[in-house]
Amino acid sequence: MKKTVLISGAAGFLGSHLADYYLARGMKVVGVDNFSTGSKRNIEHLNNNNDFTFVEHDIVSPLPKNIETQKIDIVLNMASPASPPHYQRLGIETLQVGSVGTYNMLEIANKNKARFFQASTSEVYGDPEIHPQPESYKGSVNCYGPRSMYDEAKRYAEALIFTYREKHKTNTCIGRFFNTYGPRMDAKDGRVVSNFIVQALQGKPLTVYGDGGQTRSFCYVDDLVEGIARLVDSNEHAPMNLGNDGEFTVKELAEIVQTKIGNKNELVYLPLPGDDPLQRKPVIKIAASKLNWKPKISLEDGLDKTIEYFKSIV
Repeated sequence: MKKTVLISGAAGFLGSHLADYYLARGMKVVGVDNFSTGSKRNIEHLNNNNDFTFVEHDIVSPLPKNIETQKIDIVLNMASPASPPHYQRLGIETLQVGSVGTYNMLEIANKNKARFFQASTSEVYGDPEIHPQPESYKGSVNCYGPRSMYDEAKRYAEALIFTYREKHKTNTCIGRFFNTYGPRMDAKDGRVVSNFIVQALQGKPLTVYGDGGQTRSFCYVDDLVEGIARLVDSNEHAPMNLGNDGEFTVKELAEIVQTKIGNKNELVYLPLPGDDPLQRKPVIKIAASKLNWKPKISLEDGLDKTIEYFKSIV
């Protein structure tokens, strides 16, 4: 009998790729999304797949009975706005999905004795005071600021998961994602990769916040999906960094995108947003040793694939 995977945020960038992955492994997938930031385009290719069921629903409300009564083997909690323009526009909703939404998904996992995976984030480290960031770092997070609704929603979710595991012995695991990119990103999500590619394709100047010296580590979506799947298949439960440990400045990324697309317009520098991290790079030694996982796709190759996608939609 086929196993069933429940994915919240299934119409999102990462959720839709995970749906593809588990369907390719011969499993059934139940996708849930309210389209607050997800897109029907991301899952329309699955419309005729008999192993894929989609339910339009906000997980802040208890899940519908047709899901409640199914036997679920794996729960992937991917639902949340994940870029500053989205989570700042949907600040209260972001806090709700990280708290009540996570609770509802944990209840499903607990009832089914299912493996539960939480999509967490490097944002739990805030604007880090140590570099690079290991899982043991407790973070430097502003709980009363322009990014607090996302940072604290994810930190609360991790605390809730820890408590469920302690109290109910729920089979949980947590992946802390660093910057991820690839096809199906939202062209208007305000993330640095999508911003630069769309601006370059449209022949516009590329907008760089601050002096462009802040660093990020970019993981291609296929690598991250493989890391998530290996974590879910493992017996690990503590939060684990999942990201590419290559480090680039934002200005370097802009120049690479310009070269690939042939955009000769200048870079335009704007003020750095509040609480924007100055450094971001994961320590991935635990994932390498426990999961035998390390990203394989270079930034150059990943950008080529991502640019081709944006050419088809911009």
